[in-house]
Amino acid sequence: MKKALVVDDSGFIRKIARQILENMGFEVAEGKDGAHALEQCEASLPNLVLLDWNMPVMSGLEFLTKLRKMPGGDGPQVVFCTTENTRDKILTALEAGATEYIMKPFDQEIIRTKLEQIGMV
Repeated sequence: MKKALVVDDSGFIRKIARQILENMGFEVAEGKDGAHALEQCEASLPNLVLLDWNMPVMSGLEFLTKLRKMPGGDGPQVVFCTTENTRDKILTALEAGATEYIMKPFDQEIIRTKLEQIGMV
């Protein structure tokens, strides 16, 4: 079973994303911020990270940069899921190693389409 990590400071967003991913067959863990997510990745790397940008403690971009420097950290597919929608932010995320980018609000169809595009479903 593929493992996914949902990283967002909103418990509501984590719950919705978890339900969507579990319905798609993923085993899902949650992280409340980038630092918490990084600890989880150090213990066990997921196949997929659904990542918010703006979070306390450690932002999504900081998390992504550190993840990509970890041994095996180039493996997980990282999909930003955020309200940050400027071209500069999207390019910054992709240059830092994000696989794809989803704008909030999202739904199951949006997530499924993006995951199909990157070969995760």
